[in-house]
Amino acid sequence: MNLTDGTTSTLPIPSTPSTAAAGHEPLRLGVILGSTREGRFGPVVADWFLSRVGARPDFTPELIDLAEVDLPAAPTARPGPAARAELARVTPRLAAADAFVVLTPEYNHSFPAALKSLIDWHYAEWQAKPVGFVSYGGISGGLRAVEHLRQVFAELHAVTLRDTVSFHNAGALFDEDGRHTDPADCDAAATTMLDRLAWWGLALREATALRPYAA
Repeated sequence: MNLTDGTTSTLPIPSTPSTAAAGHEPLRLGVILGSTREGRFGPVVADWFLSRVGARPDFTPELIDLAEVDLPAAPTARPGPAARAELARVTPRLAAADAFVVLTPEYNHSFPAALKSLIDWHYAEWQAKPVGFVSYGGISGGLRAVEHLRQVFAELHAVTLRDTVSFHNAGALFDEDGRHTDPADCDAAATTMLDRLAWWGLALREATALRPYAA
């Protein structure tokens, strides 16, 4: 599985003990599906990823599908009634999350406009929380979109994970039923990312409970 720097890891990666098994409440994981295009491939990737998260006791995932969120492109301090209604639907879900995974395609070397809009409409909801990435696309596997997202989330005081899951030429990797045809590498990459996300999620949740984060 290619990592964010284009190399392939050959070193064994220790597994993080389950937060649930250690007596902690499962981490509330917001899984953000960033594509809204007609005919999008994102739901296939989301179903695959959610099936992996669902097998773990340390996370309680919730899918936030941006195709179901209609925020204006330009954030404002005085949103109109329609924008306020959309924010009422999505903002509490972001605020309640302990951690996030962003599922993003790559459009013209970057990430979708709907995803940028969601991010820009919020601020405190991202702070002091870890963010992992699952990307998909053509030859780059969406990694250029991920690198742009890292800069955006750094500005919002979020912690992005080095380890990602990326699907190169994604359409050729899944069968007509949405099953990955050779899942060993991507399953291992997902395990690594989720282990790291669990560590950061628990550490930051405990830290902010003791000392609220002030950006």
